[in-house]
Amino acid sequence: MATEGFYLGGEIDGATGDRTEQLVSYDPSDLTTHGVIVGMTGSGKTGLGIIYLEEALLAGVPTLILDPKGDMTNLMLTFPDLAPKDFEPWIDEAEARKEDKTVPELAAEKAALWSKGLGWWDQDGSRIQELRDKAGFTIYTPGSEAGVPLNIIGSLACPDISWDDEAETLRDEIEGFVSGLLGLVGIEADPISSREHILLANLVEHAWRAGRDLDMATLLAEIQRPPIRKLGVFEVDTFFPEKDRLALAMKLNGLVASPAFSSWVQGPDLDIETLLWKDGKPQAAIVYIAHLSEEERQFVTTLILSKVITWMRTQAGSGDLRALVYMDEVFGFVPPTAEPPAKKPILTMLKQARAFGVGMLLSTQNPVDLDYKAMSNAGTWCIGRLQTERDKARILEALQSARGDTDVGELNRTISGLAKRQFLLHNTHEPEPILFTTRWALSYLRGPLTREQISTLSDYTAPEPSTAPPAKQPAEAKSPEPALASNETPVMPKVAANVPVYHLSSDAPWADRFEVAADSSRFRAALAARVNLTYDERVAKLVHQEEWEAVVTPLDSRFDADVAIYVDYDDRDFSAATPEDATYLIPEGAIDKSTYWKSAETAIKEFLYRGQKISIFKNAALKMYSRAGEAQEAFLARCDEAAQAKADTEAAKLRDKYERRFTTLRNQIATAERRAEEIEVDLQGAKQKEIIDGASSVINILLGRRSTRSVTGSARNRGATRSKEARLRTAQAKAGDKYAELQDLETDLVEELEEINDRWEDRANEINEVEVGLEKTDIQIEEAALVWLPVDG
Repeated sequence: MATEGFYLGGEIDGATGDRTEQLVSYDPSDLTTHGVIVGMTGSGKTGLGIIYLEEALLAGVPTLILDPKGDMTNLMLTFPDLAPKDFEPWIDEAEARKEDKTVPELAAEKAALWSKGLGWWDQDGSRIQELRDKAGFTIYTPGSEAGVPLNIIGSLACPDISWDDEAETLRDEIEGFVSGLLGLVGIEADPISSREHILLANLVEHAWRAGRDLDMATLLAEIQRPPIRKLGVFEVDTFFPEKDRLALAMKLNGLVASPAFSSWVQGPDLDIETLLWKDGKPQAAIVYIAHLSEEERQFVTTLILSKVITWMRTQAGSGDLRALVYMDEVFGFVPPTAEPPAKKPILTMLKQARAFGVGMLLSTQNPVDLDYKAMSNAGTWCIGRLQTERDKARILEALQSARGDTDVGELNRTISGLAKRQFLLHNTHEPEPILFTTRWALSYLRGPLTREQISTLSDYTAPEPSTAPPAKQPAEAKSPEPALASNETPVMPKVAANVPVYHLSSDAPWADRFEVAADSSRFRAALAARVNLTYDERVAKLVHQEEWEAVVTPLDSRFDADVAIYVDYDDRDFSAATPEDATYLIPEGAIDKSTYWKSAETAIKEFLYRGQKISIFKNAALKMYSRAGEAQEAFLARCDEAAQAKADTEAAKLRDKYERRFTTLRNQIATAERRAEEIEVDLQGAKQKEIIDGASSVINILLGRRSTRSVTGSARNRGATRSKEARLRTAQAKAGDKYAELQDLETDLVEELEEINDRWEDRANEINEVEVGLEKTDIQIEEAALVWLPVDG
């Protein structure tokens, strides 16, 4: 391994898909124009993101990592000794049981796999040790004590920058904080028109302009008794009456009074410089937000990125990469139409961070949810396998915006052929895109860690809780609970061990296909399945993998996979939290028995085995098959190319056969022409002699020198001349016949060549559609989970 810059992997041959000897080295300064990683689930985008972060840390560049899914916590799992005992605590027991292995056995396999995988890329445990020596790693868990808690809203310290020079930056930070805070209490506030937002933003700006820090207690008090008289041209009490301000303060006080709020004000203060550097070492500051609600994620992301912008404004300009901000899943944060709180600081960084040497790298599996006009600021795109043609179209649109000379057609073909862990690196700093496969990650890619697992990686000790009682809200009278039907229960029915249990999120994009009632507290059971399918056809040399996801409801006593409805779901569509005051419909199926779930998996496999197929095209004459998903026009073009090659081969043999006959005729023509020329020369000589002899004879007779017999001799000469003329005509006719034979032969050759081309052209078009099914061994169920769907009462 010898590369300059970030070692991402190795180039691959676009024609064969094989890895070449050329390694891929990425100039880290190119990340100051930011980057985007896109790819469907299973494309390897998480691994590529971790590789970028590993390389940044090895290069001495600190990283701030926003982790909405929990995958980035794998950066903590680095084992220089590559010993099975190091892997063992992180082995999934369910995976071990599924593979009929003990946890130690599977740990040994993983250790051997990681050692071998690193070796493929000229890496070993020494490079892992180098990573651990050069950088520090911390998992921050705002709103939780699982990792290191982060004091997100406990202190609104006044930033140490000038209002005269950076008023816009400071107002952006205030806007981010206020938008996120109001979102936590369910207020969607427009900074321009919302009176709640306008009041809070003015209160914070008033304090900061005076150089005064704020905390939540002080802010709540100032809401009720503002230290300012006017908002715009109106008196405060006119713009926002006291009664309404008290209601806002009470709502925010409910947040502060919640026992869960204490974790939001514990831990170190949110200071970007401290997060990025510690004891002179660059840090991997992993901000884990997978456990938070959507509103809380928006709040944390908005506030952190606003702080980053304020921090970077205090730095000197730089063309080198000073720090890298990475977000593992940007879905919902930069949508094309809506304006969630986090969108503004993300777009601000994409437009302005370059001047300060701060790079932003975003990752997503939902490319259609990105604001591509804004994303055109990104100079680096790493494109992996995509789920739909719509996804691909949006990516191509973004690439064309980022770089006008992009060959969209060529990129389209390249992206369509990508396999797992293969990416197209499109860098506006380089002349051509690069097709590459990622190197082996130094970190053990175990998958998302739970909060319990994160707690074992953290040495943070929470302070003793305060003895002061929390603030209380006035109690509200509850209406009596309605009577339950015989098939309902207020307690969630028991579920078999090791079966994941979720509640459907109200914003799941496919929820309306099941007639759910988003605000209902009454739930019906469903099974959500994720299945990996491998279509394997030996004759066609086809190995094609797909992910099949579906939801099945109701769960009857006999599981019926035929009612499955295909959906494209991911973890954001489900919540592990149990709603309050929920009522559950008791399903007929024995969901508390593992045998029911095994029978469900068997039924799903049988259903897919019977009915799930893909279609490909076949050309029997050419013994060719299309690739999975290849358009008919593209396959016809390949068949035409192959048929033309076969026609050329057959035509070459035909030309060889005719060439011998052509050579013979040409030789015969040359001989005939030569004979005719010889006779013609002889004839010319005879004619001249005849004329001279004839003239001499007449003169001599007239002069009396010779007898009349000389005239007879002249007549004989004329007879010889006429004989030669006849032979000349015969020779010329023979040459003409040979020329005619040559023309006929050329005509025969052209006709046979046309027949060959026509025949192979017809064969190229002789295609038909064939179906490729599944073997039962090609169907692997990755997940079968219980999902509670909200339904009308």
